[in-house]
Amino acid sequence: MPPKQKKKVFESTLQLAAGEAPVAELGKMLGQTGVNLVEVKRAYDTATATRRGDIVPAVVTVFEDRSFELRLKTPPTAFLIRKALGGDGSARPGHDSAGVLSREQVREIAEQKLSDLNTADLDAAMRTIEGTARSMGVRVKD
Repeated sequence: MPPKQKKKVFESTLQLAAGEAPVAELGKMLGQTGVNLVEVKRAYDTATATRRGDIVPAVVTVFEDRSFELRLKTPPTAFLIRKALGGDGSARPGHDSAGVLSREQVREIAEQKLSDLNTADLDAAMRTIEGTARSMGVRVKD
């Protein structure tokens, strides 16, 4: 007889600093579920310890027996663009430029984000990244 499936009661995506998840933030999102917040923090911090300084989204699924599952995603596109630029986006996109990304930088970001995007085509992923960069006031040079 196959094992019973656990019943999912709550699922949420959290965007936290890698290796340094604040319990207060976890409490805001997961407090009502009754899951052990310290265990969630410990699991997240252990899984993301090698990526300190990044924002790493995690999908937390809580089951009816108050156990949980943690699935890590890639950092947000805007975070990766800001990291490649070494600064923030423009306060007035379309009017003021925040910087310039090279095609190679866009390709690196697209390769990193490919698993979380809704395409398997690298060129389509690059176009998606370029669109996000444009909306931040960042130009892409050929």
